[in-house]
Amino acid sequence: MERKKDINAVSIDMLLIVHSEKRRAAQGTHSDQQADPSALLQRRGGFQGVGNGVRRWQKLEGNDLHGTQLTVEVHPQNAMPQLLKKFSLAKRLQADKNGNTRPRQPGGKDAHAYPWDRSSLKSMSLDLQQFEKLDIYASQVTAKSGLDELVSDLLQEAHTDLERVRAIWIWICHHIEYDIVAAQEKDRQAFKPTDILRTQKTNCDGYAGLFERMCRIAGVQCMTVPGYSKGFGYRTGQSFSGEFDHAWNAVYLEGRWHLVDSTWGSGLVDTTTSKFTFLYNEFYFLTHPALFIEDHFPDNKNWQLLKPPQSLRQFENNMYHKSEFYNKGMLSAHPETPMIRTVNGKATVTIESCAPTLFMFMLNGKQEHGLLSLRKNGMKLEVYPPTMGTHKLQIFAKGNSDIYSSVLEYTLKCNYVDMGVRLPTELHQPVGPSWFSEQMGIMKPSHPDPIIHTSDGRCSISFSVEEGISVLASLHGDDGPITEETQRRYIFQLHREKRTELKVQLPQAGKFALKIFVKKRQEPGNYIFVFNYLLCCANTKVNWPMFPESFGNWGQDSELLEPLSGVLPANRHIPFKLKLHGIAKVLVKGQDTWPLTLNHEGYWEGSCSTAGCQEVYVMVLENANHSFYSYILKYKVNAQ
Repeated sequence: MERKKDINAVSIDMLLIVHSEKRRAAQGTHSDQQADPSALLQRRGGFQGVGNGVRRWQKLEGNDLHGTQLTVEVHPQNAMPQLLKKFSLAKRLQADKNGNTRPRQPGGKDAHAYPWDRSSLKSMSLDLQQFEKLDIYASQVTAKSGLDELVSDLLQEAHTDLERVRAIWIWICHHIEYDIVAAQEKDRQAFKPTDILRTQKTNCDGYAGLFERMCRIAGVQCMTVPGYSKGFGYRTGQSFSGEFDHAWNAVYLEGRWHLVDSTWGSGLVDTTTSKFTFLYNEFYFLTHPALFIEDHFPDNKNWQLLKPPQSLRQFENNMYHKSEFYNKGMLSAHPETPMIRTVNGKATVTIESCAPTLFMFMLNGKQEHGLLSLRKNGMKLEVYPPTMGTHKLQIFAKGNSDIYSSVLEYTLKCNYVDMGVRLPTELHQPVGPSWFSEQMGIMKPSHPDPIIHTSDGRCSISFSVEEGISVLASLHGDDGPITEETQRRYIFQLHREKRTELKVQLPQAGKFALKIFVKKRQEPGNYIFVFNYLLCCANTKVNWPMFPESFGNWGQDSELLEPLSGVLPANRHIPFKLKLHGIAKVLVKGQDTWPLTLNHEGYWEGSCSTAGCQEVYVMVLENANHSFYSYILKYKVNAQ
């Protein structure tokens, strides 16, 4: 009787958790191809045997594909089980006709249109600012003992299914490290949640399994989805077969399935050290399926959540835009295929972006052999591979951060090289004026195009300059007499009514980079590169000398009319004409000293003999009460 009394004094609460989703087993044999640690890509995922790993994890956790897990909790008669009290799981999970909880299979109402409609990076309308407090809270929660307690702590500040999923996502992305060693094991053991919490390390199927388990504890339907990925070790254009190499999750929110990848949201692996670094990536939280399919191909096409779904062949051949492509505001790129064949030795790439963005490129690891011009909403790049064969083209974007990130990669196939298109090594990016040069204080250029052709080897370029900005220019070519000391001597800078003019004389025929730098006069530091022009001259008779060397006292509003050549003939009388402001006297000094006189137009005029001297100087006296002259120009005299 006493025993019977004890039985009557308790109630039994049963929590049924059923995993009834039938995951399709991977077809084919295990791939023998192993990832090379020295050639690892930055994004995680992409290892072999994930399908088996997911199944092993489920069995370890009692989630047999064909069985039912029954958890019996015994409590005092008047006590509510704490787990059910906190999460009301039984009320939130969908039940089938037999009363068992069964995640709904994806259907037509889950599908998004393909291709991407540019409406959003997310599969549902989100205001990320609404998560600011929750994100801070969830990222600071520490795992004390078991998974139930961790989820309980995380959900203290989460009040909707969306917030519950967000809190779990944030915690995993900020606390679980990608285990490189385990990921490279060919027949690795599955990770149990208890082990993951203890070591805070796992591989992709461990991430996905942990995310699913935590969501289910929180009362949110979640599935683990195995498949192929363009991630860790991916090579442009490769084919996929055999065992699946990655795993991610589908989560059920507001009557619809959505996709997340906490592995790729957590960080990246350094390509040189093969070490993991936490670097949160928002892109892989509730990613729009039309974007998710670019690097995730599920075992079951229904989990693409797309209409129409893509085939594996389409997945292999489609252009892969990295997550940073979209994170930094890119919208589209052309060509839309990862392999480009050059036409007459040239390949052209254009990118459309939401806002003005800085870009750069590398061809075979060097910033050479291309012309990159910025546009208000994107860029245009023309590449001229220097040799026939296969080349790797990488494109980087800066966005709102101070760091350039890789956003696109192409493989170029070149079967012809135009030897007439040889670009200067020092031709950096970007070429031509743009929104960026306006932002840096250079406006209304006389030459808006990046390429300037000159038949006689001379040109004059002018632009307005913002108040307080100094401009510096230098000329660079791969051949000829231009050295580091003389690269500014083939340019003479004039200032007229808030416009700066650059007079350029080329030392010979060929292609040259005219680089433009700016600096705020009142601020310390170096000049900042803004853009360059490509100067082209085919006239083999061109042989212009350098301009005269100018010194610090050559003022902003000074103007030189003659002589413009920095090398003067010997034994000649050379006329001088220049405009200077705030000057009391001007002298030209060769073997003798020759004064210049101020005419009614405001120009100092006169002449000087070059007989018996090797150098000629222009000197000025700024104050009539003083006797100290300053050098402002220096000429060389040809040997007799």
